[in-house]
Amino acid sequence: MKKINWGIIGCGDVTEVKSGPAFNKVKNSALVAVMRRNTEKAKDYARRHQVPKWYDDAANLIGDPEVNAVYIATPPSSHEEYTLAAIEAGKPVYVEKPMTVNFASAIKMMNTANEKKGKLVIAHYRREQPYFKKIKQLLDEKFIGDIRFARLDFYRKLLLQEELELPKNAWRVNTSIAGGGLFHDLAPHHLDLMYYFFGTVENASGFSTNQSQLYNADDVVSGNILFKNGVVCNGLWCFNVDGNNEKDSCEIAGSKGKICFSVFGQQKLSVTKNSETEITIFKPLKHVQQPMIEKVVEYFLDEAPNPCNPEDGAEIMRLMDQFTAIKVL
Repeated sequence: MKKINWGIIGCGDVTEVKSGPAFNKVKNSALVAVMRRNTEKAKDYARRHQVPKWYDDAANLIGDPEVNAVYIATPPSSHEEYTLAAIEAGKPVYVEKPMTVNFASAIKMMNTANEKKGKLVIAHYRREQPYFKKIKQLLDEKFIGDIRFARLDFYRKLLLQEELELPKNAWRVNTSIAGGGLFHDLAPHHLDLMYYFFGTVENASGFSTNQSQLYNADDVVSGNILFKNGVVCNGLWCFNVDGNNEKDSCEIAGSKGKICFSVFGQQKLSVTKNSETEITIFKPLKHVQQPMIEKVVEYFLDEAPNPCNPEDGAEIMRLMDQFTAIKVL
């Protein structure tokens, strides 16, 4: 292949700005087809984004000879099905996070890709953003010394009933579609960054509960990770606080200082060393997945390594399974 001609399965909200337009802005890459089960919405997306082809059946998109790579942006419950179908058709796959609904499904996807010698990338795209790459650089250079611990706190206000009735929210708290609740939708970003920063996991545990009882998914999750290098990480995800108590923070403490940042908020990096704090503001990216898509295209063209392989994606699914294995009523 000299150029990646993409087909998107599931051209919903996530593809409107975050990812979709980036496929035409990356070197040796073009978006040539999209698919959505709703015919009119598929057609409308193709028209608005100047995509040559649209489908309302994923099999037809996968079978299109012009499409030589597939981006899967559906809810997690169909990630495995579409990934396996594309790999069986000999086409490389870029699949949204979370990789799938649970660790067992992730292992099946990983094994199939490896057995078929197919290329599979998981969309943990924050790895390639300059903001988080800078944090990784500081950690690798031991700018704040030996790392002691990382603390994640992510709190969001309780969704109102009318908000839960909106399709864009409803599937995210439906365990049969999302694999879990808002934790499964948002925490993969946190957990993958910790894994990206600190490496192999030695041990992990946690518990979860459904405090508000507004939907069938847990709305509070607590988790702990011991990394093989000795770094301890603990996190708390709560989706039922008062609006005034929302929080999005990560603190990484070292022997000589600390790094503080948010994962979803303003890209404001605070680094403290020798009692002095330096703050750097990073410019927001218009298409947040574009840096990752650049690396995916290079990988699919055999010009670079896999930026997030299925083994990494499966490990994040394993951590989420472990954090939510113990249900507290």
